[in-house]
Amino acid sequence: MTAKSDAAVPAKRESKGSAVWRELKGLLWVLLAVLAFHSFVAKPFYIPSESMMPALLKGDRLVVTKYPYGWSFVSPTIPNPAAIFRSLVLGTGEGWGVTLPFEKGRLFGKMPKRGDIVIVTPPGANEDYIKRVIGLPGDTIEVRAGRLILNGTPVQAQRRPNALIPVDANIPCSDKFPGFDVTGSDGKQYCSLPIVRETLPGGPTYDTVDLTPVSTGDNYPATVVPADHLFLMGDNRDSSADSRFALEEQGLGGPVPWENIGGRAEFITFSLDGTTSLFNPASWFTSFRSGRAGNSLRGSAN
Repeated sequence: MTAKSDAAVPAKRESKGSAVWRELKGLLWVLLAVLAFHSFVAKPFYIPSESMMPALLKGDRLVVTKYPYGWSFVSPTIPNPAAIFRSLVLGTGEGWGVTLPFEKGRLFGKMPKRGDIVIVTPPGANEDYIKRVIGLPGDTIEVRAGRLILNGTPVQAQRRPNALIPVDANIPCSDKFPGFDVTGSDGKQYCSLPIVRETLPGGPTYDTVDLTPVSTGDNYPATVVPADHLFLMGDNRDSSADSRFALEEQGLGGPVPWENIGGRAEFITFSLDGTTSLFNPASWFTSFRSGRAGNSLRGSAN
């Protein structure tokens, strides 16, 4: 009789507040797992400018791995809700994360190779740039009349046929590269960009854009890269805020501490032409650039 009475008693219902808290805890664990993966394994990266053309175009999305060089104070991904709001709503363009105070050294640290494409946090900033490793500790770097000179020897440079980059909303050629827009044989508009292929010691080969005979970054005095520092440059040599320029010029202020390197660019996941509209679902598909997904960024000799 007692057993029958107990079975007839309905199970106690979970309160609405408890159910909500259970769901929130589940979402919190998912968020922590994503942030941990971004901090220690890999994270996505968006190309916001033309500084790494022709290898990278504005609108490219990449995978950046965190572990190849070990971890430092810039490795953790810590979102800043206030900065995210200001960037999205007010259009401030600031970084979305919080950078920890500088801490010397790297956990399981390994020095990048010449030619690697890396993300770097400028000293005192909380946003990421993407550049190519040119100089290692002990190297002497000089740029003379646009020619890169490494340890007193001009880097092998070869003039190549112009790169034809399709014009779209993310690459408005007449605005960013006036005088270099052409009409192709297919009737489409292209940016016809002069290319110089550089080969670093050890074999890393990559293309650079060299637009003008003389620009502000075409001359840089011979500088020895200090211990545990790296000299970084953008492939678009006439439009890249890199180690050649002071922090006040939005550059990197010379060679940067290796602790400021956040990871290595691996490959392009997809690329958008700048026509995506949040309120037009059709544009989510039509804005994809063809032929860029899966392109490796490791270079020919890395």
